[in-house]
Amino acid sequence: MEYDPADMLALERRRLIAESIRARGAVSVAEMAQTLGTTEITLRRDLRSMAKDGLLVRTHGGAVLPAALGHEPSYSEKARQAGVEKAGIAEIAAAMVRPGEAILLGPGTTTQALARLLVSSPELTVVTNSLLVAQALMEAPHVEVILTGGTLRRSIHALVGPAAEESVRSLRASQAFISGNGFSAERGLSTPSPVVAAMDRALAGAAQQVVVLADHTKIGQETMCQTVPTGRVHTLITDSSAHANELDAIRAAGVDVKVAQVNDREKIA
Repeated sequence: MEYDPADMLALERRRLIAESIRARGAVSVAEMAQTLGTTEITLRRDLRSMAKDGLLVRTHGGAVLPAALGHEPSYSEKARQAGVEKAGIAEIAAAMVRPGEAILLGPGTTTQALARLLVSSPELTVVTNSLLVAQALMEAPHVEVILTGGTLRRSIHALVGPAAEESVRSLRASQAFISGNGFSAERGLSTPSPVVAAMDRALAGAAQQVVVLADHTKIGQETMCQTVPTGRVHTLITDSSAHANELDAIRAAGVDVKVAQVNDREKIA
């Protein structure tokens, strides 16, 4: 069987696109076109073709790994994605925490990274339903950790359910730092699980300000259950690989957007 050289070139491009999106969780048209030495028009054509084959999901200005709206990634799946970006996001979030405050931390790999940065805090109270956040703060001598009750959800190492929700309803904290599986200007923060969404809403309801920690793979994405609408979010912290148009739309919705600058050298390292 003979192949058209142009088709072979397209197959090679799409193989490289697939490898990049598997490694990073998302790609942008502009960045990928530059990397492959092709035009953005050609790249968009490749992405359309790959989307038809179910290899990716198109987003504004790029594409992400395909995932069912109701699929809840496990902790180990999340931990493999955007590690450098999450560290940068956590650093910005840590700078927002003032000594003596009471804050709420939801579950997630980025909130866990934030917790690690709070170990040396001179004085702080942290309320969390995340076992990993509590573990990260175990050696923090001046951080009082209040762990909610509830039912263990093993996939995310967190406590959920009516008991967990009730345990935070009477609390009032300065900030709630929460994550999720998608954040868009239209729908705000979302997650695939109704019970996780209910607990995150309870955390958000107990805070004066809601701060969402979401790396670029989540920006522009929507999953089954809305957690916090855009209008209830005070600050979104993401990274420099997030698509600019979506971030502009989020800003236009009244959200303060902070961006962690992560260069390619840091990603490789």
